[in-house]
Amino acid sequence: MGLFSFGKKQDQSKKSITWIQIEDPEQLQEIIRNSSQQPILFFKHSTRCSISAMALHGLEKSWDLEEGEVTPYFIDLIRFRDVSNKIEELTGVLHQSPQVIVIKNGEVIHQASHNGIKASQIKKAVQA
Repeated sequence: MGLFSFGKKQDQSKKSITWIQIEDPEQLQEIIRNSSQQPILFFKHSTRCSISAMALHGLEKSWDLEEGEVTPYFIDLIRFRDVSNKIEELTGVLHQSPQVIVIKNGEVIHQASHNGIKASQIKKAVQA
């Protein structure tokens, strides 16, 4: 409970993101292939960057996708930069941080970075 949330009821209906952390770039080709069964989301996060922390918090706070609509993958850029480099190689999307990339049927259908990362835009792309 945060400093200013004292006395406020927590929203029990709020959805949460169950992140799958990627540590090995060799996993990526199979993950992208699996996007033909269900869209995937890559979130690239720098643990040393306050903007990245704010983007992550904002995404998690506003997340309203149902479990099963998209598979969310988390990349810690400080520890696993090679994973991000491989994503750039496989998708052609230039690396940024923070960044989201949504892939469906092997194709990038949405990308955003910094303050442009919005759960509503991800949901719109996934449901299109």
